[in-house]
Amino acid sequence: MPRFSFSSLLVLCVLLPCMGLSGAAQESPKPLLVGYFPQWGIYNDPPYYVKDLITSGSAPLLDQLNYAQGFIVNARCAVADPNADLNLTYTAVNSVDGSADNPASPLRGSFHQLRELKKLYPRMKILISLEGKAASFTEAAQPENRVAFVSSCIDMFVRGHFAAGADAPGIFDGFDLDWEYPQQEDAPNYLALLQEFRKQLDAARPGLKLTIAAGPSPRMYHSVDFSAVAKVVDLVGLMNYDYSGPWHKETGFHAPLYSDHSGSADGTIKQYEEDGVPAEKLLLGVPFYGYSWKSVGAENHGLFQPGEAVHEDRPYRYIQTLIGASKVYRDETAQAPWLYDGDTFWTYEDPVSARFKSAYAAQHHLGGVMVWELGEDSSDGQLLKAVNAGLRTPPAQPQIAGESSISSSATGTAKE
Repeated sequence: MPRFSFSSLLVLCVLLPCMGLSGAAQESPKPLLVGYFPQWGIYNDPPYYVKDLITSGSAPLLDQLNYAQGFIVNARCAVADPNADLNLTYTAVNSVDGSADNPASPLRGSFHQLRELKKLYPRMKILISLEGKAASFTEAAQPENRVAFVSSCIDMFVRGHFAAGADAPGIFDGFDLDWEYPQQEDAPNYLALLQEFRKQLDAARPGLKLTIAAGPSPRMYHSVDFSAVAKVVDLVGLMNYDYSGPWHKETGFHAPLYSDHSGSADGTIKQYEEDGVPAEKLLLGVPFYGYSWKSVGAENHGLFQPGEAVHEDRPYRYIQTLIGASKVYRDETAQAPWLYDGDTFWTYEDPVSARFKSAYAAQHHLGGVMVWELGEDSSDGQLLKAVNAGLRTPPAQPQIAGESSISSSATGTAKE
């Protein structure tokens, strides 16, 4: 966005009172660190609880937590998993405050844990992420359903009327909408739905947030006017991942910052800026998971080579256990790592690439970084801590001992 030079500010100070120019008004907004919390984490092995945000050291780093997920049922907002959200009885061991739930309480589960988390970290904003089938969004966004739908969302998640007897206002500070993806005929309703959310949120309580998750290209939204969207929402979280994956027969980076071989985060950001979204409202997306291919040839250390795709993503906490048996290679431009053991190729993020990306977000004056998702990080929060370091401090030297730094080209060749 346009910025005044220091000399221009001096001229303005002569012409106008310079009240506040030496204080916060001169400072750029702090880039935000936003993370998605997985509702389904309680079913993982081992389970992932809200308390793990604290034990991993992640909680104090987060500016915003997007709880995934809320659902849409019959054009109304709904609790997606009552067992996880409201009914699971936490023990003293796995609860945020170290006290066991009363089994008779109507509010237990992750929503109660989020309320306890907010007591410890009141600065953190917590949003409910509305997800689900595109058809559900299409129905809810219809002119005859839109007002009542948004009203139901406000009543449930802002006013806290979750279920009979389970009332807990103030847990959620707004909504994150993940409509994947509106069709051509949905474009006017997509914008109108966001405008209705904005209207009702502002009427319900000042300061409530409205954000969206957005795909790796604005073209996926057909004729949606993103310059108009940007005027309505607080943030646009870009899903800067899945540029490559098991739907391809050739290996590649699934979340490169720069690339001549496929899409890239840098290219996606430029597209949204060209479509009218200010940089300060964009969140660069960083994935905490990766993909693999088997039976990959040794040329180019497995990069951009044919292979047998494994149709399953795996979390970083698993991929990091493979590093001892595989060699880490790194693209010297994008700092994207890959693993290759002579047969199996992995594309993923590690602390070096995560920090490199978040430093890019800070240097390009983006709104911050969004991570998907927190339960896939290591138990000590290595990736989130690296993202935070890149946002807050100058980037470290990317090369680390024992790795090979490689320049990869669009044709798939590489040099040591």
